[in-house]
Amino acid sequence: QIQLVEAGGGLVQPGGSLKLSCAALGCAVSLNDMGWYRQAPGKQRELVADISSSGKSKYADSVKDRFTISRDYVKNTVALQMDSLKPDDTAVFYCHADRWGIIKYDYWGQGTQVTVSS
Repeated sequence: QIQLVEAGGGLVQPGGSLKLSCAALGCAVSLNDMGWYRQAPGKQRELVADISSSGKSKYADSVKDRFTISRDYVKNTVALQMDSLKPDDTAVFYCHADRWGIIKYDYWGQGTQVTVSS
């Protein structure tokens, strides 16, 4: 069973930076996409950024040019460098990964809180 373990959330002032990391444990198969979603209070969960098995990345418009996603294919980890953080970035961030078998399997981390406030 694949388990996604996140680290790196916390409280940061506007304009500051944080780096989130996520490790896929118990993974003996190739993962397809790995990435990050977030959910703010009263809002739906939304894609922040993800990166495919071939290295192609995509970002939400709201985070382009501020966030950078990276992935280590040997260690099965994914990281999100977040710069120029804004109060609107405050949310619970969830690591996500998927893989294809007969059907598509989705995996989620437990979530890590990111709070941007002065």
